[in-house]
Amino acid sequence: MRYTVFGSGAIGGTVGAHMVRGGESVLFVDKDLDHVHAMQTQGLTIKGFAETFTVPAEATTPDALPDQLETVLLACKAPATEEAVRTFANRLSPEGCVVSLQNGLNELVIAKEVGQERTLGAFVNFSADYLEPGLIHFAGRGTFVIGELDGQITPRLHTLQRALGHWGDVRLTDNIWGYLWGKQAYGAMLFATALTNDSMADAIDQHREVTLALAREVLSVARALNVTPLGFDGFEPDVVMSSDPAEVNASLDRLIAIRHTDEKTHSGVWRDLAVRKRRTEVDAHFIPIVERAEQHHLEVPLLRRMIEMIHEIEDGRRELAAANLDELAAELRLPATR
Repeated sequence: MRYTVFGSGAIGGTVGAHMVRGGESVLFVDKDLDHVHAMQTQGLTIKGFAETFTVPAEATTPDALPDQLETVLLACKAPATEEAVRTFANRLSPEGCVVSLQNGLNELVIAKEVGQERTLGAFVNFSADYLEPGLIHFAGRGTFVIGELDGQITPRLHTLQRALGHWGDVRLTDNIWGYLWGKQAYGAMLFATALTNDSMADAIDQHREVTLALAREVLSVARALNVTPLGFDGFEPDVVMSSDPAEVNASLDRLIAIRHTDEKTHSGVWRDLAVRKRRTEVDAHFIPIVERAEQHHLEVPLLRRMIEMIHEIEDGRRELAAANLDELAAELRLPATR
């Protein structure tokens, strides 16, 4: 099997490098010419929490793809999904498929372009950052799950599991949507932490009520769609929705403790805003949720305001500051923490 990693940054690069080291045939694809050149000439280096290694990397740009692709591991940013898939859709072999290693609900976008039968879902929750051309920081392990969109456990899932397994423990699920919606709720919390310069753990800890309220808005939409959100790596959707404050805070304590063990202290969203000075994935992640909320007559005011605040930072009209979360909390008359 030939694998194509389309988007060879933090997640795609980390997964692909482990696959190469495990003996899989992998083509790395990226729009960043410097990154492609570095991989071609120096290989791809993974600077990990447990080890550092370099693999030889066959790499190219999207305009130089081979005529036929088998399994595509899509790891570009969510807003680029439709354009990326259209770049290679006519090159996908009849038995080929696209696997979304992205954050968000991009499987819906991919399926529109290549068909649901050629789309596989993946839930990826490990920590990594692109540092510079040819160098990626693998900061900590987490949950990695793959599944068919219709819940079946198929032979191609088992084949993919073996290939991805060079990264570590990759599990199969019959409820990939449950993981993806769980990640969306947790992702809302992480986007909120990116409004500050604090670490993810500290921002969640010091602004518990507002970050929990964001997660609850997303989980409410999931439940309206008859999706059962699933937990992972300390995030427990059922407990988040509990009416028992002690139970909720104990769950949040566990989540924060896990975040404190990770070498990656700030989210990729924060890096986009503070380091790379580029627009985030906020619209691609959460506008579809806002739209579904409207369809089900649900209110998500906190999510709407967070989206606006992220855009204000992107446009240079707002600074990163802990006070942003106090302002967000004030939207629901929640108590300020500072």
